[in-house]
Amino acid sequence: MNKYVAEFFGTFWLVLGGCGSAVLAAAFPELGIGLAGVALAFGLTVLTMAYAIGHISGCHLNPAVSIGLWAGGRFPAKELIPYIIAQVVGGIVAGGVLYLIASGKAGFDVSAGFASNGYGAHSPDGYGLGSALITEVVMTMMFLVVILGATDKRAPQGFAPIAIGLCLTLIHLISIPVTNTSVNPARSTGVAIYVGDWAIAQLWLFWLAPIVGAALGAVIYRFIGKENQ
Repeated sequence: MNKYVAEFFGTFWLVLGGCGSAVLAAAFPELGIGLAGVALAFGLTVLTMAYAIGHISGCHLNPAVSIGLWAGGRFPAKELIPYIIAQVVGGIVAGGVLYLIASGKAGFDVSAGFASNGYGAHSPDGYGLGSALITEVVMTMMFLVVILGATDKRAPQGFAPIAIGLCLTLIHLISIPVTNTSVNPARSTGVAIYVGDWAIAQLWLFWLAPIVGAALGAVIYRFIGKENQ
């Protein structure tokens, strides 16, 4: 049970820290952190939690990562459903806390986005479904390659959280304009349910594409990372 609780709190921190930076701080008058700040915030949530709970649960914080690690032979199938439930619930609770904070400001309008992921009219820069699909698949694929490589027993020990956190930062720097960056179904669900409407209607993509990308990343690393005989 401690593994599932750790995943709950880890995903809670990821959604609160990452989406919270986007909702509360990205455009703060004159001192807004902007796209780069939001990207760094997401990376820092993973970096900090990897050191805090990596030794407890592995610090997946993401259903796609759990599925990718299973596909890569690093995670037992029997743990998948409990991990995914813990991650999604953690994301939803974080979204609720963020909603309570953000709604305390006059003029708050959850329908404006609330850091939700989207495509077409709801893409930050107007990218269509095809671009969003490719972006989410490729970004999650590369994320899994980095995760599997950084946590390989042959990799330098103790540095995996840094590599993984910086990888997530880079992913956001690339893809925020396209989809607001998901690569994580729990992160997408955690805020989409408070927006409802279009965010729920488009949520399918931010489950499907990250899972496909994670599986591809696992297949790629199993090929390139196999030890020489």
